[in-house]
Amino acid sequence: MKAIKLLVLAGAMMLSATVSAEAKEVRAATDEAAQEAVPAATNEATKPDTRWFREAGFGMFVHFGPYAVLGSGEWVMETRPIARAQYMKLQDFFNPQAFDAAEWVGIAKRAGMKYIIITSRHHDGFSMWDTAQSEWNIMNTPYGKDILRRLADECREQGIKLGFYYSLIDWTRDDYQWRTGRTGHRAGRTAPNDWEGYIGFMKRQITELLTDYGDVAVMWFDGHWDQNVSGTDDDPTSGVDWHYDEIYGLVHSLQPDCLVANNHHTSPFPGEDYQVFERDLPGENKAGYSAGQQVSQLPLETCETINGSWGYHITDGSHKSVAQLVRRLVGAAGMGGNLLLNVGPMPDGRIDEGSAARLAEMGEWLARWGHTVYGTSAGFIKPQDWGAVTRKGDKYYIHIFDGAGVANGALALKIPGFSGAKWLNVAGELRYAADRKTGYVTLVLDGAQLDPIDSIIEVTVK
Repeated sequence: MKAIKLLVLAGAMMLSATVSAEAKEVRAATDEAAQEAVPAATNEATKPDTRWFREAGFGMFVHFGPYAVLGSGEWVMETRPIARAQYMKLQDFFNPQAFDAAEWVGIAKRAGMKYIIITSRHHDGFSMWDTAQSEWNIMNTPYGKDILRRLADECREQGIKLGFYYSLIDWTRDDYQWRTGRTGHRAGRTAPNDWEGYIGFMKRQITELLTDYGDVAVMWFDGHWDQNVSGTDDDPTSGVDWHYDEIYGLVHSLQPDCLVANNHHTSPFPGEDYQVFERDLPGENKAGYSAGQQVSQLPLETCETINGSWGYHITDGSHKSVAQLVRRLVGAAGMGGNLLLNVGPMPDGRIDEGSAARLAEMGEWLARWGHTVYGTSAGFIKPQDWGAVTRKGDKYYIHIFDGAGVANGALALKIPGFSGAKWLNVAGELRYAADRKTGYVTLVLDGAQLDPIDSIIEVTVK
């Protein structure tokens, strides 16, 4: 281990490329295998089955890496900024000795989450697994263990699906096309780029992730926007060829049931299996990342933070309330989508108490009312300021978040096929009036003691 650390430190000081000698030996063979992969990105007959994803409703996002040591979020190398020679010294300090895969998966499961997606590699290029393609990885830290392997084993044990986030950007490698990128210009790189070499590097790493860790439910890509021609997040026109047909084809050939998602902030590209929205519900652009996105017919997912940060931020105490988080989950379901809710573990590998406590309370709520979220589809109206509507079979579930947002204490909705309605979690009989001629139903909320999180009306339809 000492010899390996000396090698890593020397490599960082020399600003050398992080491809190991072992990686070079296997590069040709792996590239050949990748090229042989059927680029079936648009082949309808081989599309993965997305039913589990549509029914899941709720997943855990995990942003974890050496940036946690600095306690300033996952973008700290770029925002501070820190040159790579200095940043890569974090490899000698990153030691998540309190990481417990069973605890992480247990927190997710008790929260009612059905899948976990963890950052296998973020924009700083650090690999959280035992990769042969780079010395800049978890095995060369004081911790020295493969976190992805432990998490994969525990997910199988507890019946939770596992997916890998994979950054298309790299702020530490020379071969990444950083000169034309929007980020990474202050990392201290001077060597020539090698775009084809970088694409090959990514293929080899993706091959490792999809052959060494059992069934992988999702490959979740991020960073396309770094090379957008216009310099804006929502521009689908990239200045480089990302080789998505080859990359997506490689994923689907190695694991046909693995779903491909890409957080590119634009409408879906061929070969993607579900559509991602960052900090926005589908169809919204309140966070500013979704201006160019049209809601597709693919399954949908909103990713969101519990506080304001993705990676651990020691001064970020702006945790959302349980009511806000439940309403975000229900809002996503009201659009027919899932909520991927993030935790940023502390440097020692523990999930902070504030996040864990909120997830536990969400789990308690879902244990009682999860049937109005899991396996549902979008309702007859898009989410509104007052709440959202989900559907399952012959039932609509009208979720009312804020009775004060309902004019005059009554909610008039055109409910197709209305047959009857009742409160699920509010005491007393629901008063309503149905106009069969117009199809409008007036639900009377005035006088009801509404639930502080979410008051649910169950509507039966013919």
